Amino acid sequence: MQENDGKYIFGVVKVGDKGQIVIPRDARKIYDIKPGDALLLLGDQKGMALLKTEIFQGAVDQMMEGLTK
Repeated sequence: MQENDGKYIFGVVKVGDKGQIVIPRDARKIYDIKPGDALLLLGDQKGMALLKTEIFQGAVDQMMEGLTK
């Protein structure tokens, strides 16, 4: 794993026959990802990102609070 100002390179993962990938141990530790956690997969033309659903939900909740005030 390489780190530069809070940005990480965890290495290469391969997609298995069932479309599954293994999230590297260092990444799971840094982002506190545990078995059973739900992850949201976001993407655009340039690539993809995984985000814990609880973090995404927190951002949505904050936006909704701003709309109701």
